[in-house]
Amino acid sequence: MSNPILEWMQENIGKSMGEGAPSPVGRWLNGTLRDAQEGALVADFVVRPEMTNPVGLLHGGMIATIMDDFIGATIIALGRDGFYTTIDLSVDYFASASEGEVVTAKTRLVKAGQRVIHGECDLFNAEGRLLARGRTNLLRVQVRE
Repeated sequence: MSNPILEWMQENIGKSMGEGAPSPVGRWLNGTLRDAQEGALVADFVVRPEMTNPVGLLHGGMIATIMDDFIGATIIALGRDGFYTTIDLSVDYFASASEGEVVTAKTRLVKAGQRVIHGECDLFNAEGRLLARGRTNLLRVQVRE
């Protein structure tokens, strides 16, 4: 069965997601896709000044935002009908990244049920050091118009 969203992502490896990201916050984050497989995505993000805390390090809230949005993009890439919303998000922080650095997010869907999906995201620096690990559960909801 064809999945046009995943196919689009695979065709855009190496390109900015600024215009094509599924969400407005994803467009603002402006990651560059590195890999796209069913249930797993990889992208690089440049730490911009507006993403940092007062001492110039990638803000913890921005790390959580990257993880939440990019896991959401991983779910959207499944090509399913419906919308999944985050019901919890837990992030463990291990190291920091500075303004100007490139960080890499790697997502994976651990269990993709019809109503609940469990996803994870690891964030690494350019040297491959683990900066943070996030885990989340998302619930399929009806979107009211």
